[in-house]
Amino acid sequence: MDVVYSHCCGLDVHKKNVVACVLTPEGKEIRTFATLTDDLLQLIDWLKNKKCTVVAMESTASFWKPIFNLLELEEIQPLVVNAQHIRNVPGRKTDVKDAEWIASLLRHGLLKGSYIPTREHRELRELIRYRRSLIEERSREANRIQKVLEGANIKLSSVIRDVLGKSGRAMLDAMIAGEEDPVVLSEFAQKRMKSKKAELQRALHGLMGPHQKQMLQIQLRHIDFLEAEILTLNAEVKARMSPFEEDLERLDTIPGVGRSTAEHIVTEAGVNVQEQFGSAARLCAWAGLAPGQNESAGKQKNAKTRKGNSKLRSALIEAARAAARTQDTYLSNMYKRLAARRGANRAAVAVAHRILFIAYHLLTKQQDYKELGSNYFEERQREHSIRRSVKRLEALGCKVTLESVG
Repeated sequence: MDVVYSHCCGLDVHKKNVVACVLTPEGKEIRTFATLTDDLLQLIDWLKNKKCTVVAMESTASFWKPIFNLLELEEIQPLVVNAQHIRNVPGRKTDVKDAEWIASLLRHGLLKGSYIPTREHRELRELIRYRRSLIEERSREANRIQKVLEGANIKLSSVIRDVLGKSGRAMLDAMIAGEEDPVVLSEFAQKRMKSKKAELQRALHGLMGPHQKQMLQIQLRHIDFLEAEILTLNAEVKARMSPFEEDLERLDTIPGVGRSTAEHIVTEAGVNVQEQFGSAARLCAWAGLAPGQNESAGKQKNAKTRKGNSKLRSALIEAARAAARTQDTYLSNMYKRLAARRGANRAAVAVAHRILFIAYHLLTKQQDYKELGSNYFEERQREHSIRRSVKRLEALGCKVTLESVG
């Protein structure tokens, strides 16, 4: 095979050490370094002395990030490669052999680096991912509150949709303060909940102990803390997102895609999606929304979706379920058609795939979303039926003239 990089290096990265294998025209050299910053700077100096122009490493957890942060400041091209793409032959596996294998593949141009955004973009991505973690933690804490209420024989969620809404929160605070009378607790109902006082009185009749009140107090305090931190992150993200405001507004026109989902798309995939991925199909595959390929003996077998960007995938599936609840839209009709035949989960993945497909073209063509309507599939089926019927009649020797009735 032809040599693409004459001076290159393969790194086998671990938490406490990194094994480096440098290949040059003079030969091969292997050294081991610790992963503290001072030791990594020695690694960089060694690579520069060896005149390495490109370095490849596996995307092992987050252990590659310290090395990547230092390499991108130098005139050395870092490649972070999917570990599944560079698996070595089984047997006699060592760190040294792994580093040699990576360096050998890199030398002959057989490795392709994963998409790694710029430092500013990575910082924004970390903020949004952390904000999502806090939102998920808030949801888990709300579920814990519901579990405590169930243990106290209080069926508040059977009457109130959002237990942490204004009415529910006022009742919870009163319970923590020591109020146990269902009639008094039902008086905290606000607005539309006032018409359900009789149901609330029955739902609030329970057996709440002191330990459950203490747990509720801690859980509500935790939720208040999480909400305050989420608001702080929202302000920081909004300030950093100002250069992408037009793209966010454009993505927000897609049914089911809100501001948060649009921010996820921009931070995970970037705005120059055509330059990074080349096509909408590759972007969907990178996000883990494309079906796998499983063909054997000329038969196409069922294949699950590929592994991809789990953060973007989960956000898009949430958007797909939100789009399914919209009225008279192309995406909601698509979800209903697929859910009837393939099930709700597969339908959600398919709609998420379509949302990302649409987002790719909106970002590439700089256009807003154009609604096709809920009858798009019916009209397309009607046109196909007409064309098939005309072809069959023409095959029988008939001359067909179409005229619209109304």
